[in-house]
Amino acid sequence: MKSQMEFVATLTPQALMPAINRALELASTKTMRLERRWKTSDGAPVFTIGGKYTARSWTQWTQGFQYGNALLCYDLTGEQDLLSTAREHVVADMAEHLSHTGVHDHGFNNISTYGHLRRLMLNNRIESNEWELNFYELALKVSGAVQAARWTSLGGGRGYIHSFNGSHSLFIDTIRTLRICGVAHLLGHALVSEQDKRINLLGRLLAHASTSAEYNIYYGERRDHYDIPELRGRTAHEAIFNPASGAFRCPSSQQGYSPFTTWTRGLAWAMLGFAEQLEFIRSLPDAEFSVEGLPDKPATIKMLERAARATCDFYIHQASALDGICYWDTGAPKLHQLGDWKAKVADPYNAYEPVDSSASAIAAQGLIRLGHVLGDAGYMQAGLTVVQRLIQEPYLSTDSSHEGILLHSVYHRPNGWDSIPLTAKIPCGESSMWGDYHLLEVLILVAKLTDSSYYTFF
Repeated sequence: MKSQMEFVATLTPQALMPAINRALELASTKTMRLERRWKTSDGAPVFTIGGKYTARSWTQWTQGFQYGNALLCYDLTGEQDLLSTAREHVVADMAEHLSHTGVHDHGFNNISTYGHLRRLMLNNRIESNEWELNFYELALKVSGAVQAARWTSLGGGRGYIHSFNGSHSLFIDTIRTLRICGVAHLLGHALVSEQDKRINLLGRLLAHASTSAEYNIYYGERRDHYDIPELRGRTAHEAIFNPASGAFRCPSSQQGYSPFTTWTRGLAWAMLGFAEQLEFIRSLPDAEFSVEGLPDKPATIKMLERAARATCDFYIHQASALDGICYWDTGAPKLHQLGDWKAKVADPYNAYEPVDSSASAIAAQGLIRLGHVLGDAGYMQAGLTVVQRLIQEPYLSTDSSHEGILLHSVYHRPNGWDSIPLTAKIPCGESSMWGDYHLLEVLILVAKLTDSSYYTFF
């Protein structure tokens, strides 16, 4: 693969471990400090202003990341305070997220909490307890079914899990939350609807992934005027449908600059979501696909790999700067003021457009997973290169007074929700709960590669 990004071709997971351990030590301290300050009654922490976490969101989609941070840090440090606080909060605060019928975020909140606790128990990182394991698994079953019930049918077995915008709206974000349906399916669960009709959760997962791959991802095949070969992998944040007829209407964007540019966090969700689902589907026995109405396994793998390759290639060739860090949107209106930005190291303190380190952290995990599942060293090296950059200044937050872990994250640029320091012209220097979480998640993925184990949701 040719690339604007400069790969560190000799980089290994082992070489990154000293910096990863330093980052985890910082993250553990910051996580516990925030736990002591934050009141659950304030809602979920979302992003920082002046280095302090604040709550402002459309839904409480980041609460699972708050407690998930503690569990990820515990997994690699063994600090009991991290485990204890996460366990207490999961029992006390997360139940409403299991039955929340108004969001597409189940895989974010509940895999990051109940899912991690189950994984830690199955991996003997916490003491085995049959009742406690059953509690985690019941939660995951319920959450997977509730997510799958947010269904817009396009006819012929096709459809998608619609976003909180309504039945017309397919967000690319949801491709990463599909893992809750996968876990619930593995646990033998189904969604039961009218007249006790049993709906296969794997079928819902596959149908949603297929619709996302077809309508949110562009492959340079002239689907519209802007679908050109050199922009293969361009990703639309939202696909709009007529839910009455099932007809596709247009691409859209809530958090990006336009429907015809690529909001890089949406791109990163696609990179990671498709790569992770590719791992999951390849792990399933062929018999799982013998159910009537399900596509066959080879066709499913082909669909997922095509979308994962296209989006990861787009990140490498079109979305990232020389060091693998991305700006918030590939078509951001003042990006041209930076000149040939792809040939330079990203500058989070520039005067024109912000970077989004959270998108880079999510994308790094997607690149590493795709490289691992395909045995492709190019994708693996690209992902490790991004990780190496993120765990050093100016992205790693080393200031003990700053509550964030990963600096220079962007939440909602069009709405103006991101804090701009008095001395700056663009948002910079702040953190987000999803950025912190996904930095820690990619670090645990890399760390487990050093001992030939592998970190997966399933």
